[in-house]
Amino acid sequence: MACLAALDVDIDGPDWIERAFHDLDQAPWRHPLPPCVVVEEGVLATVDVHVWSGHEANVWVRLEDGSTTTLEQVANDDPDRMVDNQMVGRASFRLPQDAPIGYHTVFLASDDHYWQTPYIVTPAWLGSGGLGLESVWGFMAQLYSVCGQSSWGIGDFTDLTDLAVWAKTAHGADFVLMNPIHAAQVTAPMEPSPYFPVTRRFINPIYIRPEAIEEYATASEVTRRSVRQCRARAQEASQASPFLERDAVWRAKAEALRLIFRTKRRVPRQMAWDAYVEREGVALHQYATWCALSEVHGQVWQNWPSGLTHPDSAEVAEFAQDHEDEIGFHMWLQWVADEQWRAAQTTATRCGMRVGVVSDLAVGINREGEETWAAPDMFARGVTVGAPPDAYNQAGQDWRQPPWRPDRLAQAGYAPLRDMVAAALRGAGAVRIDHIIGLFRLWWIPEGMDPTQGAYVRYDFQAMVGIVALEAVRANATIIGEDLGTVEPSARQYLAAHGILGTSILWFENDDRGEPIPPERWRELCLASVTTHDLPPTLGYLAHDHVALRYRLGLLTESLSDEIARDADEQAAVLGLLARLHLTQIGETDPCQILLGLHRFLYQTPARLKCVALTDAVGERRTQNQPGTVDEYPNWRIPLADGLGHRLTLEQIYALTSVNEVSDIMNGKV
Repeated sequence: MACLAALDVDIDGPDWIERAFHDLDQAPWRHPLPPCVVVEEGVLATVDVHVWSGHEANVWVRLEDGSTTTLEQVANDDPDRMVDNQMVGRASFRLPQDAPIGYHTVFLASDDHYWQTPYIVTPAWLGSGGLGLESVWGFMAQLYSVCGQSSWGIGDFTDLTDLAVWAKTAHGADFVLMNPIHAAQVTAPMEPSPYFPVTRRFINPIYIRPEAIEEYATASEVTRRSVRQCRARAQEASQASPFLERDAVWRAKAEALRLIFRTKRRVPRQMAWDAYVEREGVALHQYATWCALSEVHGQVWQNWPSGLTHPDSAEVAEFAQDHEDEIGFHMWLQWVADEQWRAAQTTATRCGMRVGVVSDLAVGINREGEETWAAPDMFARGVTVGAPPDAYNQAGQDWRQPPWRPDRLAQAGYAPLRDMVAAALRGAGAVRIDHIIGLFRLWWIPEGMDPTQGAYVRYDFQAMVGIVALEAVRANATIIGEDLGTVEPSARQYLAAHGILGTSILWFENDDRGEPIPPERWRELCLASVTTHDLPPTLGYLAHDHVALRYRLGLLTESLSDEIARDADEQAAVLGLLARLHLTQIGETDPCQILLGLHRFLYQTPARLKCVALTDAVGERRTQNQPGTVDEYPNWRIPLADGLGHRLTLEQIYALTSVNEVSDIMNGKV
């Protein structure tokens, strides 16, 4: 009921169900054109239009290239009906079956009235992008946790570039999969989770390397000295803590970036920045305005003065005029971040990587962030997104994120989805979409209720998957869908039929009897790995660290001993298969040898992308994230370390023999 209310369904009165179905049936007849028309290429389809009974309807299509095609009317059996005291007729028109993929427009003219609606033709098959037909392998890493000696205590785009160069030239890897780099708060406290951003369209500037900005090289010695002092403060704060200190690092880095921002730019650089600002348009200015407002009024925009809670208000326009320089600074940050991210991908592919950087797209956003401020009506109120109970999290999960309304997405021509995916693909050869099943359905949880009391709300998956594929085709990129958890088989089949890769985790790949699937029976269209960021690294997993952690946090519904016994049985089944396949010795107990055996297994699968966790390669045991927790565990704040917990720099990783052992396996050398 609460989920229906979030969709503006009137649930009052005894006959509300009949009224709701009546309104649903009448809704298309109240609009001359549908809110959006999405058709797969090559499919014969029609569009229904509604005009006053007996009045003429002329319909045509304008393609992206500017050419137009008049549509042919076809017969339909729908009688005219009375709608809001007016007789309305429905006419059907055949869409061009040979229309190219892209964003087009359908027009309707009746009497002296004109209407238009988006007409989107999506690809039937995504294709391989830059992947080709062979299987390739790479590393996955939490970028913020991977720091070189010269970084600021948080991994950044220069570290990403160096990581990619090392991964390819020293180990033959063809991609680096990283965490989402979406924008976070610009004031402390910053949200540590990369999956809880303020917006998914823009970048977290904490990943900028100040010294890599051209203006740093041309700045005065006084400015450069001040920047070096800022870096020293950031490094000192990081070294003094066992965890990553985003707030301290960002305070120091933001101070340095402001100094560089004030440095005079060469004329071509200014032109490039101006072009970026023009290309990003209103969305960039709104985001930068939100940043400036949050610095003055706090992170929760719902608590701002009422005149500032809508981006189009006169008060916001006045604020923007008074804070033009600060807004310009935040727009400049996005330009610099975009440049450095793109540079990482360019360097990776020039070194020979087949894919390069693989970005990650979060399933949702912070309800107090910029996206909900800029477009509050796009999100359902009074509900959050999560997951129902499953074997791994028996209490279910509430991710505390507002869901998009499926009806409002269609009314917007799916522009928010299109812009979000295009942004994620901008500096990447592939994108991993977290919880891609959210394009099909999402688990909505009414506020104040337990995750077990949620309900699934369905989306137009044909439109949403199609638009994702369209953006990927245009970027010549690969799409990876994280399709773990409670998933309808038909959803996986639909994604595979359209060339979108799934995700397979070794510990979870079981048949209907619960037995581990041998490598030759794994699906080909997937990103395969031994572990994931929601599990401990393999050495920790083998030691049941994840079970012990969930017990300490009160997330188990059974006893610790029973959970460990069940986990041991599941591991024993996998280890037995490894031994039968001669990938490990029979009865092998050395965790490091088992880790190598697991990756030998991974190598034997037909998966198109095979992924080695950098944490596994260096011997780390600690998990980055424990689902179902917020502050109970230092989620997303664990720096990369070895098996003894000693923090590692990138330069130290270069020399580790354990990395060579894993990469030799993935390259088929052993």
